[in-house]
This record gives sequence, C-alpha cells and structure tokens, in this order.
Amino acid sequence: MTAERPVQAVILAGGQGTRLRPLTHARAKPVVPLLNRPFLAHQLALLRAHGIADVILACSYRVDDVRRALGDAEHLGVSLRYVVEEEPLGTGGGVRNAADLAAGTIFVLNGDILTDVDLSAMVRFHEAHGARATIFITRVADPRQYGLVELDADGRVRRFREKPPADEPLTTDTVNAGAYLLDAALLGRIPAGRVVSIEREFFPELIADGIPCFGWPAPAYWRDIGSPAAYREAQLDLLEGRARMLLPPPGALRDGSWFGDGAVAAADARIVAPTALGERVHVAARARVGPGAVVGPESRIGPGAVVEGAVLWERVEVGEDALLQGCVVGADVRIGARARVGPDVVLESGAVIPERTTLGGRAS
Repeated sequence: MTAERPVQAVILAGGQGTRLRPLTHARAKPVVPLLNRPFLAHQLALLRAHGIADVILACSYRVDDVRRALGDAEHLGVSLRYVVEEEPLGTGGGVRNAADLAAGTIFVLNGDILTDVDLSAMVRFHEAHGARATIFITRVADPRQYGLVELDADGRVRRFREKPPADEPLTTDTVNAGAYLLDAALLGRIPAGRVVSIEREFFPELIADGIPCFGWPAPAYWRDIGSPAAYREAQLDLLEGRARMLLPPPGALRDGSWFGDGAVAAADARIVAPTALGERVHVAARARVGPGAVVGPESRIGPGAVVEGAVLWERVEVGEDALLQGCVVGADVRIGARARVGPDVVLESGAVIPERTTLGGRAS
C-alpha cells in the first residue's frame, strides 16, 4: 500500500461474549480457539495480508486472557496495542476510546466476525467514491438479527436500521458486516466516556449530516461467530474450503488433515480428512477422528471412540467407545466410556460426563 493508504486498524472486542456462553465463562471471546489458534489471530492475519500491521484492540472483559494468548502479536507479523475500557462503552465508545492512537484512514472490525474479504479492494472503492466512511455489507437469509443497510443507486447509504422488529417489513437483505473504513477525524464526533452504539448512533448521524458514507457489497465469505453453532460451523467452513484459510492450524498437513507437533495416532486409528489435531494429541487404537473435527492440544481420544464434526478444546479426555458428533467441548472436559454427546451440545470447560451418559439425542 502507498503511504496515503490505511496502515491502522481498530478491533472492537469489548463484549462479554454472552451469546457464546458457556464457552466464554472461562475464556474471553476474542481468543476462543479457532482451528487451534486464538480467534483474533485470524483477524490479524487478514489485516496483515492487506498491509495493516498497526492494530489497536479496544477491550474490557478478561483482558488478561487476550494478553496471554497474543501478547503484542509480533509473532503474527503485526503490532497489537491494547486500549482497555474500565466499563464497556459499546461499539462506538470502544472506537472513541482508541481515537487518540488512530490517524488517517483506519479500518474498524467487530471482534466476532470471520471473513476473507478483500480489504485492499475496499480501500479502492472508498477512494474512488470520495467516501469518508465505507461499510462492508453482505446479504444474509435472516437479516433481522443484524443492522440493515439501505443504499441509493450509487452505493451511498440512505438508511441504517439496527435489528428491525419482527412486525416491521424488510426493505433489504443487505446487512452491516462489521468491517468499516473510516476517516479517523470522524471519531471525534463520538462522545467520550459514555456508552455509544456505532450502529444506532454514529452511522445514522453521519448520514443525517450528509457526510459521504457508502456501502460496499463484496462477494466474500462472512460469518458472525457469536453463537456456539456458528462458531463450530466457521471451523468446518475453513476445513472444507468454503472460507479461505489465511491462517492454517498449527502443524503439518498430511493426507488432508493437520497434525500438530507430537500428535500421534495408533496404527489402526482413522484420521478422516479434513481434520485438525493439536499438539500432543493422542488417538488410541480403533478410534476414528473426523471428518470435520478439531481436537485441541494434549487431548486424548480413547480406544474405539468416534469424534466427528466436533470441536474440542485443550486437554479433553474422551473415554473408550464414546461418540461425539457435532458438538463443542470446552477445555479439560472428561467424557466417560461409551458416552454419547450429540449435535448442538456445548460442554463448559471442566465438565465431567459420566460413562454411558447420552446428551443431545441425535448422536448415533
């Protein structure tokens, strides 16, 4: 990028991850594991791929979790600085809190979106249209849970409607995808020291004041990972190639699956691609892992067990002949022999599931 182009980004990660509970009881949402890496590392990889190496993280909840997982992110090729809110200030307040560190044109990303969007193309659109604010928009099947963005014929934002009620007719299926390109000078419009919504206040006020604000539709992969189901599906999307993998799982690719350092499988165990095994994972005799499984570091899959389409965090113990399908399992969980854990089940870190227990009746 040229010197005039964006070199900074702000990531909004101040929420408590309530939709991801119980997973976020024990870990901050920005660093829940995605393909055995902290989720935020995937956003940093996207930024780095487009020449953005100066990143400001606006955060407030379990900040020590993030610092332990990422530090200054130098190992990911960026410089990560932390702006910590004493009290959560909302999406707009979080950006305003970082304003003193931002200059020029900056990217702003919501901290719970996974996308492979072409940020360089977004910059070109922004410049070509003389925009001062550009919103990445995408089409979704159920737009009511997001902010609707209505555009004029030239792409200028006409109206911004945040999560319209069920009895209000829909006028568009294009929604705010949580990635913005902004003139940093606009951040001074956000009141300091109070909760502000970038969606409900900041953007509508820009539009009302006639500031050039454009919507940019892009044919990119996009998913909000805020719920356990979406979080699991995002990992399948990456493993199965529906989303571009900007940051692969740790380890080496072998026969279509990823093996972390020290991961071992018995001679008669089956690792069915695509699957990701973390460091020092042990898969015992007769077990099958995959397809579509992510197994966290130091986990142990017992003899004859089956793990399919499931996401396991670190140090999970799966007992003999247990069956896990389509579930999400937190760290340090113990699953007894011949237990059945079915689709959509979410197990909190530290849970103990007795042998022969059945959870979520569709596992078979």
